[in-house]
Amino acid sequence: MSSQDKRTASERLWIGFDLGGTKMMATVLDSAFEVKGRKRKRTKSESGAAVGIDRIVQTIQQAMEAAGVTQDQIGGIGVGCPSPVDLERGIVLDAVNLGWKDVNLREQLESAFSCPAVVLNDVDAGVFGENQLGAARKSRCVLGIFPGTGIGGGCVYEKQIIHGKSGSCMEIGHVQVRPNGNLCGCGRHGCLETEASRLAISADVAKAAFRGEAPHLLAAAGTDLKNIRSGVLADAIANGDTVVEQIIRRAGAWIGIAVANVVHLLSPDTVVLGGGLVEAMPDLLVQSVSETARARVMPSYADTFNVVAAELGDYATVKGAAAWARQVVEKG
Repeated sequence: MSSQDKRTASERLWIGFDLGGTKMMATVLDSAFEVKGRKRKRTKSESGAAVGIDRIVQTIQQAMEAAGVTQDQIGGIGVGCPSPVDLERGIVLDAVNLGWKDVNLREQLESAFSCPAVVLNDVDAGVFGENQLGAARKSRCVLGIFPGTGIGGGCVYEKQIIHGKSGSCMEIGHVQVRPNGNLCGCGRHGCLETEASRLAISADVAKAAFRGEAPHLLAAAGTDLKNIRSGVLADAIANGDTVVEQIIRRAGAWIGIAVANVVHLLSPDTVVLGGGLVEAMPDLLVQSVSETARARVMPSYADTFNVVAAELGDYATVKGAAAWARQVVEKG
């Protein structure tokens, strides 16, 4: 790469896009991945892929307008999707929440903006972001686990996202941790998601509240799962609902078992825990996961990894997707 190319690269701006949850977010980032402008919109899953892509394009354009930049300043676009993704071809394979299947999002974005685009799983993007810019900077191998409605996982090894031949992988939420356990949405029994996702935690907490074991939570949120959010759980613990803390520690222990299994396979030096549940109770979950994982690995592995809370928050996916776009573009 010539010095002129390097100078040009340092002046490029990058677009990061998060297509997850109930809202989508586009950000414009400078070469240091500081946010120059952003735009959020509600995700409309019922509209289909064509309308959804138009909405993505509009959101990116509005973020660029907010940042006061033009299309020719953009070096590339990175999109994190809540779906298995063909990383090489930029195809969204099966986004159940969006109703998308085999959608070539990269091709559509490159056509709309006349610049390179990459498409990756949203958790992969978040883990890559933490490796490049957050809690796992300079780590050789990073395992990321993001408990939410389900449990997402990702792994970065020597600055490369680990993926399979035909799509993204590291679906740690569907690792079986409890034989003959609860039925999972995937159709199998005993997956990690059934024991340690926020939804699973909320269900156990609701039962405890119904039995009168969590009076503060019962008064604050009742037993409706949609009201038992991460912040409500943290408040219940702070106000003396010890059973809630016990349930969350138990969930952390299940995650720790899964971490121990991956440590034996990949020996990550950093395990990053992210998502809203971890943001609300970082110390509790980091401690529970770490203690269980260290107790379950072979003695020679016990001191080879650190468990940490993610640092990038809502920007993990957008910054990670943009950072991946820059790495792909600059490698040519």
